[in-house]
Amino acid sequence: MSASNVGKGIDRIDARLKVTGKAVFPAETGVANVAHAVVVTSTIARGRITTFDAREAERAPGVLSVMSHLNAPKLPGIDKKTSPNDRAHQLFQDDAVRFNDQPIAVVVADTLERARHAARLVVVRYAGSASTVDMTAELPRAYKPATSRFELDSNRGDREAGLAAAKVRVEQTYTTPTEHHNPMEPHAAIAIWHAGDRATLYVTTQGIFAVRDRFALLFGIPKENVRVISHYVGGGFGCKGSPWSYIAMAAMAAKLTGRGVKLVLSRQQMFSLVGHRSHTVQKVALGADANGKLTVIAHDVISATSRVDEFVEPAALQTRKLYACPNVSTSHRLVRLDIPTPTFTRAPGEAPGTFALESAMDELAYALGLDPIELRLRNYADEDPDEKKPWSSKSLRDCYRRGAEQFGWSRRTAAPRSMRDGRWLVGWGMATATYPAHQRAASAIARVRADGSALVQAGSQDIGTGTYTIMTQIAADALTLPLDQVRFELGDTALPETPNSGGSSTAASVGSAVKMAGLAVRKKLAEAAAADPRSPLHGLALDAIDAADGALFAKADRARRDPFAAIVARSGGREIVAKVDNREKADRKRYATHSFGAQFAEVKVDEELGVVRVSRFVGAFAAGTILNAKTAASQLQGGIIWGIGLALHEHTWRDERSGRIATRDLADYHVPVHADVPRIEIVTVDEVDPYVNEVGAKGVGEIGITGVGAAIANAVYHATGRRIRDLPITPDKLL
Repeated sequence: MSASNVGKGIDRIDARLKVTGKAVFPAETGVANVAHAVVVTSTIARGRITTFDAREAERAPGVLSVMSHLNAPKLPGIDKKTSPNDRAHQLFQDDAVRFNDQPIAVVVADTLERARHAARLVVVRYAGSASTVDMTAELPRAYKPATSRFELDSNRGDREAGLAAAKVRVEQTYTTPTEHHNPMEPHAAIAIWHAGDRATLYVTTQGIFAVRDRFALLFGIPKENVRVISHYVGGGFGCKGSPWSYIAMAAMAAKLTGRGVKLVLSRQQMFSLVGHRSHTVQKVALGADANGKLTVIAHDVISATSRVDEFVEPAALQTRKLYACPNVSTSHRLVRLDIPTPTFTRAPGEAPGTFALESAMDELAYALGLDPIELRLRNYADEDPDEKKPWSSKSLRDCYRRGAEQFGWSRRTAAPRSMRDGRWLVGWGMATATYPAHQRAASAIARVRADGSALVQAGSQDIGTGTYTIMTQIAADALTLPLDQVRFELGDTALPETPNSGGSSTAASVGSAVKMAGLAVRKKLAEAAAADPRSPLHGLALDAIDAADGALFAKADRARRDPFAAIVARSGGREIVAKVDNREKADRKRYATHSFGAQFAEVKVDEELGVVRVSRFVGAFAAGTILNAKTAASQLQGGIIWGIGLALHEHTWRDERSGRIATRDLADYHVPVHADVPRIEIVTVDEVDPYVNEVGAKGVGEIGITGVGAAIANAVYHATGRRIRDLPITPDKLL
């Protein structure tokens, strides 16, 4: 057999194209005679438009159209959804204003500069209504949504009995603020209409097929009439996981003008038009006996949503599964505010949820006088305690051990304020990381060509994680070809259908389909050779034939060898093709499938200024088969950097009087920069999982952020003796 490519730290297939500027992102697509669109947004949080005056804008040079509620095309599918992931669209179908910075018009001109100029000439007057964006004021009106994509509540055992049995309790409230994704590439769409109500869309998206389906529903056309193309995505992190309004706006403007239209959101509009991470208020109650065995876990979450739509932040889901405990209850509730609808943000639910749970576990460890790792080991769940299923694989003990060894945890002195480095207080903290391992239906097609090389295709999308690369590795191994003999294509709804790139599921879902397509075309090659009297393998049973280095051979006699190219040539010189529609692996349903990890943080705190620096970080993870050591480490490091932002920096601030976001760009919305990020050491624990999916991978895009907020907050407590339960941990909270 050929040497395996899977697992190696292979450079990205698309790296040279990206660093030389030859990778074409959607907004850079060359389209003849394209017009440019600019979105005009509201300046109040709630009310109605009373006057909309576009006369001066329409007279401005180069302006082709000003679209508003007065002239926008009516959309037959505006109130319909294709999936629970769809968000309510704001598409000029009425004069209502539902949040500050809501789209109220689109100006289209022959150049971007002229469209921007004309957008400033639109005059709008409103009749405002009372609004609120203060979650604290609305907490008494929290409610349980009628529907949700997951079970909102869970109850195992008896919560009150568990609390009564506890010798030690921790009952605290933890909060996380609104946060924004801020991918490097802004959202963008180019829409082109063709004869017969057919459309081509170039879109920055994590789900080309979701965009296709939602678009077709909105405009009342068959989805076969819609082609969505997205070959490269400059980061998404969840905000590009849903088909947002701006895509339809570009298409509506293209209808009005009869030209292809490009619409690129400004950085400021990215804070209002494409979702955010919900503000959460989380109450956690833990109880334990004198030996540190948990008697109760209660985790109640309230998150904020918009008035027009519902998005529930699933922050207590990991709490149902992470620790062995007889009495566990969780709940999720919402409050409505005059804000845009939140959406998925990297590790939705688990990122803010593990901050609350793992901070509370640290508080419990101190109350019991136990090492934080020892407390977790005493409550280790050897099976999924929620569903009573065995784990498909679980190496969390190894993560604790390996991570602690790498970090030097045994040198920690337990007492707060007991470690120093000159004027800096030093703190060490840790937390558990976890994320579900998903697999979804996906299709792929593999073609062996006349020269023996292969073309493998699946719709999918590469959101910066290295999908082009790992799919090439998987396909090359399935086909026993060298990497340079395999081309992998994605990013087009004309290719086989795949799911959204979200939930850390692309490697597992698309990768499994790619592997099965490669094996299927190999089988076709073997069938052709075995049936062909001209082949050295003629007459052999399929199980007597193997492959290596682009050729089939007889297992009993490797000299009987038939190259792929020769088999194709004898078959008429046409490609040999196999398409696979892969489904969730049947064995999965008998198991609980999760990735796990352990996060270790060292912080240094200037007690006079309240400044917190993360000075060291170690993350140890078990995530099944690591498909590419280099891209996996990059994803895990990136998640940890996001966690540093969650813990110390990120906070979207909204003016309570106007409902307008004040931190609307990267000057005011703080994300970690190089000076904030220490050396991050990644430990990956070898883990073989035969049940999770056909490639054995659990996904690493999101687990890296989980637990990081708590590890840093726990380290800050160890350094200072002050427990910060409200993120981010800013200097004012320590002074």
